[in-house]
Amino acid sequence: MTSFKLSPSDLTFLWDECPRCFYLKVAMGISRPAMAFPKIFSSIDLLMKRMFENKTTAEVLPALPPGKVVFGGNWVQSTPIQTEGLSSCYIAGKFDSVVEFDDGGFAVIDFKTSQPNPHHVEFYGRQLSAYAYALEHAAPGKLALAPITRLGLLCVEPIDIDRDERGRIRYAGEVTWMEVPKNEEKFLGFIQGVMQVLSAPQPPPPGEKCGFCKYREEARQHNW
Repeated sequence: MTSFKLSPSDLTFLWDECPRCFYLKVAMGISRPAMAFPKIFSSIDLLMKRMFENKTTAEVLPALPPGKVVFGGNWVQSTPIQTEGLSSCYIAGKFDSVVEFDDGGFAVIDFKTSQPNPHHVEFYGRQLSAYAYALEHAAPGKLALAPITRLGLLCVEPIDIDRDERGRIRYAGEVTWMEVPKNEEKFLGFIQGVMQVLSAPQPPPPGEKCGFCKYREEARQHNW
């Protein structure tokens, strides 16, 4: 029986935008055309990871218990997740960073250059929960960390701009910690719903705002 590979980012962005495109990619290996991600955001993300790496929570995340930022940008893979009456799946992806607490627990964190928004907690919670599951139920030979006791978003909102003595532009940002509730039972319930879609013989209807599916439909109607 097929075991589907589930990417934490796809469970967040692609699934939310268009279940049909999600099905085509995961179940049939038909991905959307590659789109160039603006390099500036990758650069900002990398700079933030470097700034926080090996820093104590007292220095950069005072909202969290004593600990240290470690394990930046590591790949994870879970053991198979068995879903009742359906195919199995496993989680595989690359997280932003992990905090190791002095008491032995860990927190999975994700960096966001944006205003803090309550919607982000539920939306990105899937992604963080997927990483947490993979770390606590790691496949043999893959990175394993347990227990994962906290999940959260580190939002950096640009609020000011200045020029230093060398003429370089510097942005100042407000840093906000957004706690994401950890609920493995809820996450596995979500995965059960995903697997019901992937185990169907045909893909589901497209998302209402999916431009890719609209383009495909136009192409079929005009025999392009």
